[in-house]
Amino acid sequence: MAPDFRAYLIEEGAGGRGAGRLGRWAMADLDAGEVLIQIHYSSINYKDALAATGAGKIIRRYPCIGGIDLCGEVVDSADPRFSPGDPVIATSFDIGVAHHGGYAEYARIPAKWVLPLPSGLDLFESMILGTAGFTAALGIVRMEANGLAPENGPVVVSGATGGVGALAIDMLAGLGYSVTALTGKAEERERLTELGAADILLRQDIDLAAVRPLEAGRWAGALDNVGGAILHWMLATMKQAGTVASIGNAASIELKTTVFPFILRGVSLLGVDSGYIGFPVREQVWQRLAGDLRPRHMASMAQVIDFEDLPSAFDAFIRGEARGRTVVRIKA
Repeated sequence: MAPDFRAYLIEEGAGGRGAGRLGRWAMADLDAGEVLIQIHYSSINYKDALAATGAGKIIRRYPCIGGIDLCGEVVDSADPRFSPGDPVIATSFDIGVAHHGGYAEYARIPAKWVLPLPSGLDLFESMILGTAGFTAALGIVRMEANGLAPENGPVVVSGATGGVGALAIDMLAGLGYSVTALTGKAEERERLTELGAADILLRQDIDLAAVRPLEAGRWAGALDNVGGAILHWMLATMKQAGTVASIGNAASIELKTTVFPFILRGVSLLGVDSGYIGFPVREQVWQRLAGDLRPRHMASMAQVIDFEDLPSAFDAFIRGEARGRTVVRIKA
């Protein structure tokens, strides 16, 4: 191994916000951890774009190598569960925000954050999924544990063209659910239908300012990626004993609603924390991602970029123009 390697470094810029650049990093300066990994692939999540561009205060210590997802082969391990050559995944926790992450040729990761690559997935596929796929799957698993089943009725997914939304639609449809995709992008109808959406609902066709505390019950389940007024609308339009998974805040961190969906319809609002959920749940969800939750259209929803093209890829995520999943090829 060379004493240094390529990495995408995020340093403190103007106003205390992050500013990223491609550079080199010394092997000796990697963070502490029991498992040294040669990274093959990473991915781009909305959180990564916020961190890399300084559009959000995501990074908790500078400098930090970005990238909350990574996969590759073990080079060295002080933990007997991992041996050189083992294919592994590491996502979330402090990776890419307070611990050097996946936008590098090497990473040293605490063993308690590392997962053996599940049988049924290869390394490339694991990063098509990444945190986005894990988040979508965890939301589905939580809703199922709360009683959601295909026979209960349709499920609505907001932020349908993003990575989490698209993967969730594919997974839910594969399980036999009737899925309605909620999006602001009318031009994506055909693609969403191909992923398995039974119906497309345009955000601009909903008068969010006129939503009452309770509307006609439409949904047995909902996965919400955007928060704010859309989440309020979802809660107001849930069926009796419906379940809602709150996954993201692309539109707003605020929620102005009433208690009526909860006390008059028995609706459940479930928080989905994919960042710090530990084992064995994390491993169980990944096993399902390699099994019954494996998306049927992974290849068609992924684009691949080379490491050197990474800096120019973030703006599309900030502008809301990214679609599907972007995988970053690290190992040449």
